[in-house]
Amino acid sequence: MDHNISLITTIAAALGLGLLLGMLAVRLRLPALVGYLAAGVIIGPATPGFVADVALASQLAEIGVMLLMFGVGLHFSLDDLLEVKGIALPGAVLQIAVATLLGLGVAHWWGWSMGAGLVFGLALSVASTVVLLRALEDRGQLDSFNGRIAVGWLVVEDLVTVLVLVLLPALAGPLGGKTSGDPSASLWATLGWTLLQVGAFVAFMLVVGRKLFPWFLWRVAKTGSRELFTLAVIAAAVGIAFGSSHLFGVSFALGAFFAGMVLRESELSHRAAEETLPLRDAFSVLFFVSVGMLFDPRVLVEHPLQVLAVLAIILFGKSLAAFVLVLVLRYPLNTALTVSASLAQIGEFSFILAALGMSLGLLPELGQNLILAGAIVSIAVNPVMFKAIAPLERWVRARSAHARHMERSPDPLAELPATVTHERLTDQVVLVGYGRVGRRIAEELTRQGVHFVVAEQNREMVEDLRRRDQPAVAGNAAEPAVLIQAHIARAAMLVIATPDTFHVRAMIETAKVLNPGIKVLVRTHNEEEARLLREETGGTVLVGEHELARSMTRHVMEGLAHAAAAAH
Repeated sequence: MDHNISLITTIAAALGLGLLLGMLAVRLRLPALVGYLAAGVIIGPATPGFVADVALASQLAEIGVMLLMFGVGLHFSLDDLLEVKGIALPGAVLQIAVATLLGLGVAHWWGWSMGAGLVFGLALSVASTVVLLRALEDRGQLDSFNGRIAVGWLVVEDLVTVLVLVLLPALAGPLGGKTSGDPSASLWATLGWTLLQVGAFVAFMLVVGRKLFPWFLWRVAKTGSRELFTLAVIAAAVGIAFGSSHLFGVSFALGAFFAGMVLRESELSHRAAEETLPLRDAFSVLFFVSVGMLFDPRVLVEHPLQVLAVLAIILFGKSLAAFVLVLVLRYPLNTALTVSASLAQIGEFSFILAALGMSLGLLPELGQNLILAGAIVSIAVNPVMFKAIAPLERWVRARSAHARHMERSPDPLAELPATVTHERLTDQVVLVGYGRVGRRIAEELTRQGVHFVVAEQNREMVEDLRRRDQPAVAGNAAEPAVLIQAHIARAAMLVIATPDTFHVRAMIETAKVLNPGIKVLVRTHNEEEARLLREETGGTVLVGEHELARSMTRHVMEGLAHAAAAAH
């Protein structure tokens, strides 16, 4: 009996070869996804031997993008996006404009049409949220301030790209491509309709989805079936993505992202993330393999200079633009370098843009191959860019007086107002980080009448605190100047509530030098990190899980004591 098993064959080849080459990549100290991309090239139509079903692989990849963007939404709430809107919104829009102009410029130099150059430049301007999420998770920086800025920046990029994807068919005719839809419809009418659709979807998810989705999952969770819960989460993520695409005209990826974001408001979000992680990991492999299948390696040999030009724009052009923008907005050098490294790659939305550009007759096939070459190389190189942040930061500071001046130039938020009294700056608590944990500590200190100064990198938070007459200073507390401004020399305690433990040692070292008798309290989620910090700094280090267990045990014992007293 003859069966068509191309789906099974494609999945088996993609996962099997992806596993082997992923292990090889890790052995060579490269990210595993480089091996997945290489597996796609090997089973793709551009190389000899076995060829997997490209159409099936691309559909599996689409599911992978949905699940991965759902995972991004689970980690990033609307509040997080609003917290960094002051830097993410203007930064992303300006960086897209700069990168698009660079792509348009080289395309014009190569003799391409205006439409081809526009699609090409836009595809090079949009970094991959999937790749960034992996990079931040691997480094434990997803919940850090810099991580929130980077993800917020890329979410804005994704939203801009969604708008471009809907508008491009209407612009194809004037740009020299194929016309689609109603040729009599004006650009403004199309733009208005697009904004209305996206706005309606966002409103629906925030008003209805925020209530309906968590309620539905609670009903499933009450059945006590783990399979049904996992099925409900996956079905909701894929169903919302599919429904949003057909009803509101937004992309699958954006629909899945918002599904994750509204679920994040529920207490079941952690369980949903944990239950769906294996499936998300498996489909992410299929996503990267499918990208590799679209790539024709001959472009590296036949058009090496054009490939280098593409890489220059991705790795340096748009990253440099973002670097300058972040510094102009008065954020620290480390934040500027982290955002630059985050943007030094392109991914899923670039492939979607390229495919649409080709279908509309705007982008030549060479353009798609150059975009794929740039994606594969930039994704492979991206971990190196992240590793270069710390040494590059030291190198820039050591050699550039201008860089040091920019960070220390007159900045009203970098210095405490003169109106803060001497009493509030003596025996005070210096609280580093005003996120979810820091905010709760601050509320309790305020209730207890304890004076404290907040050191926070998010400038908008510092502005808000000062409006409420709370002493706060903007900057990275690893910089001695920030702790000096917080009057650490006269403080009774340093409380480090930020989840980013990368700079903790520098903060404690500065505090001990300026105030040898100061007490230090640090939070962490890593037991090994906690042990090392205790040994190296002598401070009190609290592990989140341990404190939760102690608190729960205390409540258990209190409950048992009350029950025993009631029985007697």
